[in-house]
Formats: sequence, structure tokens, C-alpha cells
Amino acid sequence: MANHASAEKRIRRNARRATINGVRRNRIRTFIKNVELAIVGGDAEKAQVALQAAQPEMQRGVAKGLFHKKTVSRKISRFSTRIKSLKLK
Repeated sequence: MANHASAEKRIRRNARRATINGVRRNRIRTFIKNVELAIVGGDAEKAQVALQAAQPEMQRGVAKGLFHKKTVSRKISRFSTRIKSLKLK
């Protein structure tokens, strides 16, 4: 239990930030899932559009400190490779 006003304020602020970050993380995961579903469905054009929509959201997650930049970079790279392989088929 917090004994100082500043510690109590920090607890309240952390709770608010956790809620906001959870919403952001969930939104990004939804965008990623949409790309995955398009790739699994075999539709290269739909997957490309989904990736173009997901990229800024993922990068915003990096800017906000939700994800590590190399994690997002790796995911985008792997999605791009998978979409390119769909276009070749």
C-alpha cells in the first residue's frame, strides 16, 4: 500500500496507462491477425492491403513503447516474404 501522495498518484497513473496500452496492443494484434488470415486464405492482393494497413499501426506500437522495434521489423519482413511467395504461385 502506498504511503505517499506521489506513490498513490503513480499507482493511479499506471493503471490508466495499462488500460490504454492494452487497448493499443489489442488493436495491433487485430491488424496482424487480418494479415495472417489473408495470407492463409491465399489472397495476395488482400494480404498486401492488410499489411499496408498494419504497418503504420505496428510502427506506432514501437513509438509508444509497446513492442521492440526489431520484433516489429521482423514480423513485417516475414509477412512481406510470405506475401511475395503467394504472388509467385
